[in-house]
Amino acid sequence: MKSLKFVSLLVIVSLVFTSCKDEKKEGEIKTTETVENTITYVVKPEATNVKWTAYKTTDKVPVGGEFATLNFEEKAGATPEEALNNLEFSIPVSSLFTKDETRDEKLKTSFFGAMLNPELLKGKIKYANNTYAAEITMNGVTKDLPLEVNITDERRVSMKGTMDLKDWDALGALESLNKVCFDLHKGADGVSKTWEDVAIEVSTFLRDK
Repeated sequence: MKSLKFVSLLVIVSLVFTSCKDEKKEGEIKTTETVENTITYVVKPEATNVKWTAYKTTDKVPVGGEFATLNFEEKAGATPEEALNNLEFSIPVSSLFTKDETRDEKLKTSFFGAMLNPELLKGKIKYANNTYAAEITMNGVTKDLPLEVNITDERRVSMKGTMDLKDWDALGALESLNKVCFDLHKGADGVSKTWEDVAIEVSTFLRDK
């Protein structure tokens, strides 16, 4: 009889502990840590270059060059568009480079030298409504240059546009250049021509800060 009572007591104690243990499990709150995955896109001057292509003769022969110096403050954003939008820059005309010193000097003195504020080009990249433009100030005139932009998965950016010099009142400067390059800009037809459209290409790499 005592043995039966002892067994009953063990069963009751076992049930009580099991019940408490289950209640504790039901009352437990599982917490999981969430790690915020933030991506940053940074535009840096040392990763950016500006190339241009002008044209001569009636056959429209390309003449390429670049600006070796592009000044701007590093700019970051959560998206490529945010990083590029409102990026203000300046370009010293003295950094113009075509691998031909004589040509460089003519462009600096006879083309840019015939403009207002010939020492510096200024601008700002703008992004709105899924379109890009470069607001460029040259020859005392500020105009938007529409840009075709391509951003790869590797964060490489290419921005291309075609500048019409008459939009910046620069046809007088173009005529000044054509005078000093008159014979050099003659084609097979004997006509000397310097075209008013200039292709612009900006390349950069969006780094992670």
